Amino acid sequence: MNNKSFRNLAKPYVYWLYILALVPVFVMVILSVLKSEGIAFDEMSFSLESFTLLTERSTLVAFRNSFLYAFVATVISVVLGYFVAYRIFKSKFNNKFLILTMLILPMWSNLLLRTEALGNIMEHNNILTDLLSRIGITASIGIKGTPLAVIIGLVFTYLPFAILPIYTALEKISYSLEEAALDLGLPEMKKFWKVIFPLSIKGVVSASILVFLPTLSGFAIPQILGKGNIVLIGNVIEESFRNMNYNFGSLLAIIILFFILGSILIISKTDKEGETLL
Repeated sequence: MNNKSFRNLAKPYVYWLYILALVPVFVMVILSVLKSEGIAFDEMSFSLESFTLLTERSTLVAFRNSFLYAFVATVISVVLGYFVAYRIFKSKFNNKFLILTMLILPMWSNLLLRTEALGNIMEHNNILTDLLSRIGITASIGIKGTPLAVIIGLVFTYLPFAILPIYTALEKISYSLEEAALDLGLPEMKKFWKVIFPLSIKGVVSASILVFLPTLSGFAIPQILGKGNIVLIGNVIEESFRNMNYNFGSLLAIIILFFILGSILIISKTDKEGETLL
């Protein structure tokens, strides 16, 4: 099969990309500078009213919460993810792919089901307290609706996104470099900080961005585990579209899109070959 045949095979995806990805973005850009009732095009008029809503206190609080929660969840996920990835990297287990598969297995289940199940465990009365009470142990930790519950939910959901790129970066480090460091007399800790960690930094950058972006724009986890007490920017977007305020929702979605494009630019600079995204 020649190169032209391969290019033809890619055409359906290219068309799908233009129709289902770029066209909606184009529509959102237009809606963000219009005033309309729903998507009734005949009643639309040019307006920057949506931009004035950006300065409202509720919107600013949502942006602040989004960045704060995303930052905390990203730091925790990357630190924990690095420990897990490094442990797998140094393990003598032959089939490391099996361990990685077990780690990402929860990602293949429905996000809402996982979040609802986690939310049930965070209630005062849940399946665990019920089982423990049957053997005479009384334990109740009701944290649902608190910031801690949202942070736990974000880390629980997006931790695999941190493990995989860090492990991929570690796997590409040649063992001969470790041997050279040991021959030079570097102790284990110095070897890690002077050889291993600098060479795995692009995996850390990719992991940070892969966790930061979904935690910044998600709305299901704060809605379910936060019981609506904690509003992130994803919740504002969801509420805007649910209330048919497509203009303001589109504007917020475009702003998030700029962060996504900026993150892709950072990844392309730090990992030009895209090795850690595999």
